[in-house]
Amino acid sequence: MDLVSDAISAVRIGRPSSDRVRVGGSWCARLDPYDGAGFHVVLKGGCWLLPDGGDPVALGAGDAVLLPHGTGHVIADSPADAATVARAVPFARWADRALPQPPLPAFHTREREVEMVCGKYRLDHGRAHPLLAELPPLVHLPNRVGRHPELRAAVDLLGGELGEPAERRPGSAVALPSLLDLLLVYMIRSWLAETTDGTWPAALGDPVTAAALRALHSDPAAPWTNDRLAAEAGVSRPTLARRFTTLVGRPPMAYLTWWRLTRAAALLRDTPDPLATVARRVGYATPYALSHAFRREFGTTPGQYRSGRGRATSG
Repeated sequence: MDLVSDAISAVRIGRPSSDRVRVGGSWCARLDPYDGAGFHVVLKGGCWLLPDGGDPVALGAGDAVLLPHGTGHVIADSPADAATVARAVPFARWADRALPQPPLPAFHTREREVEMVCGKYRLDHGRAHPLLAELPPLVHLPNRVGRHPELRAAVDLLGGELGEPAERRPGSAVALPSLLDLLLVYMIRSWLAETTDGTWPAALGDPVTAAALRALHSDPAAPWTNDRLAAEAGVSRPTLARRFTTLVGRPPMAYLTWWRLTRAAALLRDTPDPLATVARRVGYATPYALSHAFRREFGTTPGQYRSGRGRATSG
């Protein structure tokens, strides 16, 4: 796997959820902070997103927005004032009535009608890769001609798939989660392509560091050494150590140890595999060696972590 795929897989829990809503007139809905990531895709019309502690953001048709840290926010037909925001309807209650079965009332003009997909990804932020931790509170990806064609295609497919229940196509129960996973990948990929600041865009933009990261993530259980990794990246050991440490923030072997243990945590959380199997999959020769390293890194044993008792204190 590559770094972005691994970073998402390590924190993703269960399936994402989504609603397609259609609304007109004056409206304002509140989404409380969430232990995961929220997203909105505007299919038709336009609206405003007002993040807690941030500036209002205008959204137009085709725009996608990701709130990777679950920031609380309001979506509304206009950049509402504080009093209106305080009276915003909870999203769950608003969404239930935002997609009416009969035609919209006469006072809901078609010019003001908005259709959008709103959803959430369940994430374990306690084990987040620093690439995901570096994402800003809000990633706005406007619909611009010629920009991010994969994201645009995913938006179109998602809009077509998320019809009303009677219109759902055969196989949509499989297609929808896959499309939502694709949407998350494409939003993060688009952010990486557009941002000019930050540690991880720089690391992935450096050919030497990117080659080393690609090698480590493709086979973290391999018997890596600094010399072997430098050869894989096509540079000397000192050059690799200097560039990798500067851009990633830790030496290559320290990063590998951290990633192996992070991967072990995800396997303990998501699979019933015995500890010996988990140890082999992440590059440890014995369960004892993994347990010792795991406790040193996370302050809890693998067994306690798997049972849930150690997760609250290991993040």
